[in-house]
Amino acid sequence: MLIDVHADAYADQMDDPFHQRFAWFVDHWTGMDGFSCAVAYNADRPVGFAYGAPLTPGREWWRPTDYEPSDGHISTYAVSEVMVRPGWRKQGISERLHEALLKKRTEDLAVLLVDVTHPKVQALYESWGYTKAGEQQPFADSPVYAVMVKELRT
Repeated sequence: MLIDVHADAYADQMDDPFHQRFAWFVDHWTGMDGFSCAVAYNADRPVGFAYGAPLTPGREWWRPTDYEPSDGHISTYAVSEVMVRPGWRKQGISERLHEALLKKRTEDLAVLLVDVTHPKVQALYESWGYTKAGEQQPFADSPVYAVMVKELRT
């Protein structure tokens, strides 16, 4: 189901080898301890999802940046994907999926990556309470991403 939604959401980019590896990413993330996923449906059809998992201490995505967690609160949940099929975008579904994903999390921080060539998406995450901590390129064939951090516990 996740792979089908991805193929629809990125139909115009499926010739990109990075997008072609999405099944590998799904296998990787679903195998992580603490993996969680929220799915939105229209009738019986999945129209979007958000998923992630806690990051291993010391391997948090914000570590290489100048970000300093407040009061030593460093447990971090990585929001790996927030994805909505094109026909259901701009209806608030991604925000509701994101909220559902993080609602019961006990970590101090949430972190996600957003392609730096998508400033509107970065602005959307900022409207959800994230701040840009820095940039990174996790794979040689991946885009450069803005590392976005949100405090979940204050």
